[in-house]
Amino acid sequence: MGSFEIRKDGFYKNGERLQLLSGALHYFRILPEYWEDRLKKLKDCGLNTVETYVPWNLHEPHEGEYDFEGILDIDTFITMAESMGLNVIVRPSPYICAEWEFGGLPAWLLKYPDMVLRCAEESFISRVERYYEKLIPIIAPHQITNDGGVIMLQIENEYGSYGDDKEYLRALAASMRKNGIDVPLFTSDGGSYEFLACGALPEEFKVINYFSTDSSTAFDDLRRLQPDGPLMCGEFWGGWFDHWNEEHCTRSPEDFKQGLESLLSMGASVNLYMFHGGTNFGFMNGANHSERSYKPDVTSYDYDCMLDEQGNPTKKYYITRELIEKYAKLPTNTAVYLTAPSIAYGEIEFTQSATLLSSLDKIAKGPFKTRAIRSCEYFSQNYGITVYKTRVPRVGKAPIIIDEVHDIGLVFADGNYLGTIYRNDEEQTLEYEFVKEETELCIVVYNMGRVNYGRFLHDRKGITENVRVHGRMMFGWEVYTLELDDISALEYQDGIPTEESSLPVFLKAEFDIDEVEDCFLRTDDLGQGQAYINGFNLGRYWTSAGPQRTLWIPKALLREGRNELVVLELRKTARTAELCDKPDLGPVTVL
Repeated sequence: MGSFEIRKDGFYKNGERLQLLSGALHYFRILPEYWEDRLKKLKDCGLNTVETYVPWNLHEPHEGEYDFEGILDIDTFITMAESMGLNVIVRPSPYICAEWEFGGLPAWLLKYPDMVLRCAEESFISRVERYYEKLIPIIAPHQITNDGGVIMLQIENEYGSYGDDKEYLRALAASMRKNGIDVPLFTSDGGSYEFLACGALPEEFKVINYFSTDSSTAFDDLRRLQPDGPLMCGEFWGGWFDHWNEEHCTRSPEDFKQGLESLLSMGASVNLYMFHGGTNFGFMNGANHSERSYKPDVTSYDYDCMLDEQGNPTKKYYITRELIEKYAKLPTNTAVYLTAPSIAYGEIEFTQSATLLSSLDKIAKGPFKTRAIRSCEYFSQNYGITVYKTRVPRVGKAPIIIDEVHDIGLVFADGNYLGTIYRNDEEQTLEYEFVKEETELCIVVYNMGRVNYGRFLHDRKGITENVRVHGRMMFGWEVYTLELDDISALEYQDGIPTEESSLPVFLKAEFDIDEVEDCFLRTDDLGQGQAYINGFNLGRYWTSAGPQRTLWIPKALLREGRNELVVLELRKTARTAELCDKPDLGPVTVL
């Protein structure tokens, strides 16, 4: 039986003092075929610990239904880390932020009108406790006290920037203990006294998250709350994340080196966030929201960190290795890694199509009938597209006003495309001349990712308020929900439509390859939508918004012989797409 202790003068593992040198690596952003490679590179860099979040929304995708298989097999991931001699820090908070859809909270929470998030309200905490009864017993056998690798668990994530409900934090800690956790717990908050004080518990260990090129005063506020014990930066942000309609964010290697050296030279422990970012596959990107603007994150979580999205070491990888050798006096693997091979398969042609509206009977649930407009969560829908249909019994020119479309709405009248409204558009109105006594109004709403940080967390999707025509509220709706996690039931027709009324449309291309390697889908000729390779949802693209202009296709998703690419296109139709051998994350901003 092993031990991990937090004493006044440092961390101790099995009685020996330990400086924690950790890297963040999220198993759910990496295909299982690559876990071993990424963990090996982490250890070869000189790090002795791996840290991961745990996404509640994937592990309990529908209330009371659990999934711990495949890319969600956290048991196997931890076992693999243990086999390499790595310590493991687990952050199983119900909320993880992480630029992840809804901060890791499951979307089904929002079908309850009175749900209050991230507090000790019974409706919320009881569901967390039920989830922990499934999750924590998977983690507990891996604790160091059971001769495993898990040395610490986080209680909540940067809670001090959201709330100050100490009863909630204690309830989470108690639930972890009840389900078998006996290693130390900790809280993790941003670099200010107010955040730290609100997010901390006096009885639990605390770490601070920040990026600074000079750590000499970075821990001052932490020391006001925690006068002794080891110093640890729980998230040292070596890079940053990207939003659509902005540039690709980076931190310079020089600033990164100066900041990390400042930390290591004072003997502090550190968790590098991220060591390897990975990918927001499917619909799993999060979003930010200021008072005025909704900002969804891109598909790549490259994060400009030690390993790029494809798993290749960057300049920051070698900087980290050199600094660990210098200050921690730990051996590292001095190998220089070759870039992962990739192949430019060239241009492929879309030859078949299926319009979304003509395929509702194949891939949608519904129609659900409701008098008033409802968000998609009301119909137990988590992600994808929601289609709203009603009939307008009036004649004459009139504005169609959509109050709060979340996030992109394509509007049709009797099958004629009228235009697209984006959540951030100043004008949420379209004009139309109604010439029949009764006209079908159809609104197709695409979810771009729920807010993952701040006070706008209650980010319901679909249409969240009202639709007005001729100044009057519209009632009597038929609603179709499309999760779009499985599109295999689609029936395609030969040819590619050109008219806007065919949008949204699925475009299919088949291509043969003899040699299987990584490649990248260039989206230059596409507009906006989702891409699927052999049925796997790669994620979103939005070419005109940028910055990201390629989607990574891991070789694990390809096969020798025939392959299939499908895109769900919202903005335009295309005849061809290109599979290239290099990523393009867009023009760069250095933070």
